Amino acid sequence: MKGLIRLSYRKVIDTTAQQAWDRLVFDDAWQEFYMQVQSFNPDSRYQYFWELLANVPTANKLHYLTSRAILGYLQQLNDRIPDVTNAQQQASLPFTQFTFEILAAQLAQKETFRIAIFFYSDVLTWIDTIGDQLLLAYGDQQAAIRQGQAITTDLIPLQPELAIWSYQPVVPTNA
Repeated sequence: MKGLIRLSYRKVIDTTAQQAWDRLVFDDAWQEFYMQVQSFNPDSRYQYFWELLANVPTANKLHYLTSRAILGYLQQLNDRIPDVTNAQQQASLPFTQFTFEILAAQLAQKETFRIAIFFYSDVLTWIDTIGDQLLLAYGDQQAAIRQGQAITTDLIPLQPELAIWSYQPVVPTNA
């Protein structure tokens, strides 16, 4: 047993998105962004999102304000991180936290809009790494493992944009 971890997954969505869920998220996020940006750039002085961030102190709020448009879509995921599947190709990695970020946008050009959703898993017990897969158990299973109990495990393949976000090593106990 290696310790307790939380994984993060970064899902980038832009105009090239092919999946229906991604397209809906993209379209609704763009619509919300486009409406919200008007109050931060009323005289159309800035053309790019980065310019707005550099010159309007409150423009950083656009990340949060835009994210509200996608909350219903996140609920459709049933608390499972999208695109990350176990060895049986099932979405099984639970999440309870996310962050939303606008990566780029030319303020009046939908085709330049690019966003990222960062999903953060619940606590996982990292048992081992087998090849390019993490052998995990859901939740903190340290006590059950120490007592020799059988636990349910899952194999999650490593993939681009999936990372160990936090790590807590196994705490030795005195026998």
